[in-house]
Amino acid sequence: MSTAANPGVLCVRAVSKIFPGVRALDNVSLCLEPGRLVALLGENGAGKSTLMSILAGVTMPDEGEVLVEGRPVRFAGTRDARAHGIVAIFQELSLTPNLTVAENVFLGREPRNVLGFIDYEAMSRASGALLERLNLDVAPETPLAALRVGQQQLVEIARALSVNARVLILDEPTSALARHEIASLLKILAELKQAGVAILYITHKFEELVGLADDVAIMRDGRLVAARPYAEIAHAEIVRLMVGREMSPFTVATRTSTGEEALRVESASLPHPTRRGDYAVRDVTLHVCRGEVLGLFGLIGAGRTELLETLFGVHGSRAEARVVVADHEVRLRSPEDAIAAGLALAPEDRKHDGLVLGLGARENAGLACTRAHTRWGLLTPAREGAHVRPLLERVRLKARSLDEPVLNLSGGNQQKVVLAKWLATHPRVLMLDEPTRGIDVNAKNEIYAHIRELAAGGLAVIIASSELPEILAIADRIIVLCQGRKVAEFAHHEATAERVMQAALPGPRSVPP
Repeated sequence: MSTAANPGVLCVRAVSKIFPGVRALDNVSLCLEPGRLVALLGENGAGKSTLMSILAGVTMPDEGEVLVEGRPVRFAGTRDARAHGIVAIFQELSLTPNLTVAENVFLGREPRNVLGFIDYEAMSRASGALLERLNLDVAPETPLAALRVGQQQLVEIARALSVNARVLILDEPTSALARHEIASLLKILAELKQAGVAILYITHKFEELVGLADDVAIMRDGRLVAARPYAEIAHAEIVRLMVGREMSPFTVATRTSTGEEALRVESASLPHPTRRGDYAVRDVTLHVCRGEVLGLFGLIGAGRTELLETLFGVHGSRAEARVVVADHEVRLRSPEDAIAAGLALAPEDRKHDGLVLGLGARENAGLACTRAHTRWGLLTPAREGAHVRPLLERVRLKARSLDEPVLNLSGGNQQKVVLAKWLATHPRVLMLDEPTRGIDVNAKNEIYAHIRELAAGGLAVIIASSELPEILAIADRIIVLCQGRKVAEFAHHEATAERVMQAALPGPRSVPP
């Protein structure tokens, strides 16, 4: 890998960035070369996203410099960076939901006809070709708001491909993608490397790097602690450098299911929001016991999120289901109904749906049970703190203060706040939708340990995940969804990666032994 002393197409030299109370980057030097992919690894809070923001023109460094082809530059913004051929795809998508897919792909660069008007036909054709290249089966005229998070991620990638970038920077690009979509993306990245594009790839999924990464750059506490050819560093060494200590892999604790049913769902169905006559969830029946972790696995569009939202009353009377909680049948027409029945849902998009980013951990953790914290109709911070502080300690939140805005916390600590918020409601059933999305390997282990501790205490847990190793490790029992239907169910000892994945794939199902 090149160094700042031997410049590539894009470099940072001795760059530092200081935010209030934290040195996010400390004297970092790194270069990207044409036709090579650098995997940027590190725990949440290591400085990866800050470095990416500087390279993409979002943030100015406080010290050091950015160089393009060996010449110092000062980006005035992302448009300026794009003018130099540098395109970044952030984990938090920058799309416009009220526009179509095609309009998002070419936003600000719309093709024009001879009269100077937007050529929608040409824009649709070009967008369609990019979507086909990414194996995304949606029409270019589809409103972006109708797509799931994983599909929107592919639209963001299509927009980057449309620019013909010289440098492509991706932050966890596969975090919400299905397996076949990941395969398509990795194939395209290999093609871009062959075409001479320099790529910086931030990920927590080491398996994606095999055959793709040329170099590895590892960050810890704002510093670059290692930069080596990928072939010369072992997985265990990467993890040790990331966390600064040896870390044993997560092992599941003793199974703790009591056999006492906490939740039974019969014939859950939800009409598809845009396809008339079709269903996002169709006739799904399941149960979960106290002390059990039930895994929901499926590819993008399988209906995992929609099923959990149905059980939480998000879709109101549009959804149908017979729901029994602790031997009592309940009607769930709103999240308030669900909370009253003892259900809790930590959503897939924690920043958008699970947290108020400008508030502190204490206020966020108390949001779902504010009535318990009021006196004479007014919210009492002291009561709120006394209630949620032990819960935040229980999930081992790492924050300078409980009043620090959760916007400043790492993804893993934000997820801990979401967990504490729902534990404050004393639920019978805790539903977790992609609970470790965008979280580093060490924080994942902490979340897994919390889940098993909660189950050991008698809580019923339902975890929906698109990460098969996660489901295989944490779940006592696995339900597989495909195209809105329940297609298979496995006890923990029956489940293998091959059997679960075969069941999840659309089409004929012959589950391997």
